[in-house]
Amino acid sequence: MSNTRLPVLQEDKPKKKRSRKVTVILLLLFIALLGVIFFRSPASRITEIDFRGSKYSTPEELLRQSGLKKGGQFFAVSKGDVEKSLLELNTVQQATVDKHFPGVVTVQIKEFPAVAYEIDPSGSLKAILSSGATVSIDESGIAVEKPILTGWKASDPYKARLCGVLAEIPNALTSDISEIVPSPTLSFPDRIKLYTRSHFEVTTAVSLLKDKVEYLNQVIETKEPGMITMLEADSYVPFAGSSEVQENAEE
Repeated sequence: MSNTRLPVLQEDKPKKKRSRKVTVILLLLFIALLGVIFFRSPASRITEIDFRGSKYSTPEELLRQSGLKKGGQFFAVSKGDVEKSLLELNTVQQATVDKHFPGVVTVQIKEFPAVAYEIDPSGSLKAILSSGATVSIDESGIAVEKPILTGWKASDPYKARLCGVLAEIPNALTSDISEIVPSPTLSFPDRIKLYTRSHFEVTTAVSLLKDKVEYLNQVIETKEPGMITMLEADSYVPFAGSSEVQENAEE
């Protein structure tokens, strides 16, 4: 008799692999379902928007500019995009966005400082920021040591430059300046006149003010009221002497 070998039965491995794939697919579908449920739930929405540090920008203006809104997707908020949008406002110097789960967005605002004031045609006092922006203020926001700008057109480019220069000068060096008016000439289109609380009349230029202001304070502290010129050369003439020169010329 011949011996006939029967074939060895092999395990059905593909079935096990197939069952693992089904398990993975079901798990992924379950995770996706949880994600859909979560992103449709109130827990994924913005519930509170808090702007801090703003004095010249209203919450409504900041909210509109930021693009944030209550009920919006919390995880869809891009900190960088919100900060960039807020910097387009001429009152905002810096913006920092923080997100706190669940649903709270906090925005810390740093605004350009007020460097001067002006009175608009209606008689209302406005603050001028270092960016050149003009904003409304209340009485509690007035700093008396800031100068008042008079006679300036809103379109005058030297007005914005002047505000930038004033922001770079320490308050101690500008606190005596009460008024600044434009006084352009062909040689100095940015020439200005300053009037001080200590009764000096000063002629200088926007482009020279930062470098000349220390000389101005030295004269104010050591001399009697008079006329100061701070252009290509610096000079000082007391009002009494100026009057005598004028009388001699008339004679």
